[in-house]
Amino acid sequence: MRIRVLDILHQTMADGPGFRTAIYCAGCSHACKGCHNPQSWDFNAGKWMEVDELLEIIKADSMSNVSFSGGDPFYQVPAFTELARRIKQETNKTIWCWTGFTLEQIQANPALSPMLEYLDVLVDGPFILEQRDTSLLFRGSPNQRIIYLHGAPPSDDIPGTVPLEKLR
Repeated sequence: MRIRVLDILHQTMADGPGFRTAIYCAGCSHACKGCHNPQSWDFNAGKWMEVDELLEIIKADSMSNVSFSGGDPFYQVPAFTELARRIKQETNKTIWCWTGFTLEQIQANPALSPMLEYLDVLVDGPFILEQRDTSLLFRGSPNQRIIYLHGAPPSDDIPGTVPLEKLR
């Protein structure tokens, strides 16, 4: 199974707490005005990489957790779901994922929702330039939520996080 990858950042601290291996995928139709990564909109950008190859890159860095960004990983759900499943089976790493879809849109769509089972944190919603707030951690506008998908946030929670239980 393959993922269209635009870039991989090693030991980044911009894509979630602590050191992270960030997989930036190619392809996004949200086209948010003011997007910080518009080159990622092109579904033909970057290169194809096998899930096995990405997993080896992720496993090679014992210090870093994982972030999926883009583009939008939810345009490549089958492959990202497989990668996330393998990360969870073969490592102790956490996975953060950014998307322009809302959690509710993902949950309502059986084609999108399978990946949620393997993600620890979802940063959801489109970036809204008119609401841009540079004081926010790990998101660009306040409509975007940092959602812990499997229980309450850890004791070192990040301001603006929303435990899933509060969304029901």
